[in-house]
Amino acid sequence: MEAHDRSARRAKLTLAGLAAAGLAVGGVAAYPLFGNNHSGQPHAGSSTTVKPLSGSASEESGDAMTPEKGKKVPLSVPTGQKDGVSTGFPHNYVGAISAAVYFWEEYAFLDDQKARQQLMAVVTPDATGYVDEQISEVRKMREGANLPPSGGTPAGITFTTTVNAVRARTLTSSELPRGDVIHIWMNYDRYATTPEESTDDDPLKGEDIDFIVKWQGGAWKLTNETSYWKQRTFPVAYFPESPYAWRDMWWQVRHED
Repeated sequence: MEAHDRSARRAKLTLAGLAAAGLAVGGVAAYPLFGNNHSGQPHAGSSTTVKPLSGSASEESGDAMTPEKGKKVPLSVPTGQKDGVSTGFPHNYVGAISAAVYFWEEYAFLDDQKARQQLMAVVTPDATGYVDEQISEVRKMREGANLPPSGGTPAGITFTTTVNAVRARTLTSSELPRGDVIHIWMNYDRYATTPEESTDDDPLKGEDIDFIVKWQGGAWKLTNETSYWKQRTFPVAYFPESPYAWRDMWWQVRHED
């Protein structure tokens, strides 16, 4: 978990600066589970599966093909909002990706009370202890920034998270049909602004985090159940211009304009 520790230390240092100076924040990681080697080269043991998006640019794949040249994943538009998270994503592959992307872009990673409300709305009851684990990480980050363990985002600070690309794999399940459990890696940037600073001169760039979602009760739910967790795979570093990233099935996300 060395990469996790690096991200945690980076978050604490930056937030500590924020608490002391009230300035714009860039390097705030929300404790991604695993880091990236940022080399553009494949990790040992990387796996591949059949590309699930029909009508893709798979026919053009090759050494010259890259995520920035490939077809982008169009996000499904949510049909509702509940407890601070978007809801109503369709029961399909793109719907699963969309649910994960919207959750991460909306997640109150520095507000333990709001984060708990969001997690309770999207985490499956089968994921024992998962909500408490995530809230514990939020509170550790707050303490590292010399903030009270519980509370909201410091006044006047606004964070914006943007997912750049996703890598998704269907997992096997003994209980659910194929396609109902999906492991999704996301590469994202995070920006912060204050009333004094409308732009972030040092944003967090190119961080990775992964989630497992399963279709349950008519919605996509986050889970960490052991039977799925042990099927996780780890990606090649994402770079827009990397043919390795393309072959490992990193797809750029197309946000609505």
